[in-house]
Amino acid sequence: MKKIALILLHSLLVISCEKAQEKLPILGNPIVKGNETQYPRIKDFSFKNQDSLEITNKTFDDRIYIADFIFLSCPSICPKMNVQLKKVYDVYKTNDEVLFLSHTIDPDHDTIPRLKAYTVDHDIKKNWHFVTGNRDSIYKIATESYFATAYPDKNEPGGFVHSGGFLLIDKNRHVRGVYDGTNPKETTRLIADVKVLLEESSTK
Repeated sequence: MKKIALILLHSLLVISCEKAQEKLPILGNPIVKGNETQYPRIKDFSFKNQDSLEITNKTFDDRIYIADFIFLSCPSICPKMNVQLKKVYDVYKTNDEVLFLSHTIDPDHDTIPRLKAYTVDHDIKKNWHFVTGNRDSIYKIATESYFATAYPDKNEPGGFVHSGGFLLIDKNRHVRGVYDGTNPKETTRLIADVKVLLEESSTK
């Protein structure tokens, strides 16, 4: 009996250690300075959301968020992305520690009133910011901060090329996950990873 008890105890300790070690990676190429490893962080930004409010990095202080790049007249992947991200939103919309940030890559057409109408039509009442702003600033932060692609191309459907990924960002402005925004399995993985990141944040 004692031997069996020791085996069970060992198994529980192994499971406990595995759970304790469960942690999402920090993405990007780090810089080592002395004994310190510095990972890329989301650069400072300032955009306007569907309520004409200024949205900056400070909006996300002490919160995690999911970001993506879309445009409302997109005839290809955006509708699929919006459906999948809404699933994530519906899981976490009452949790104020989780925010959502969708950047339009077509600010000339995706005006603030149009973004507002979209959120009303899709029952998005809080914690999800649809932002617009200077086109070059949006493209720059896509490539320099989020490992994303966004630029105009008249040969593409809708006139733009852009990544179809969702980016999971932690409270330190680090990218902790990238997910295919058109794949329901990836949506399930994102929902699970948000929970992992919340648990990680609560232990710090």
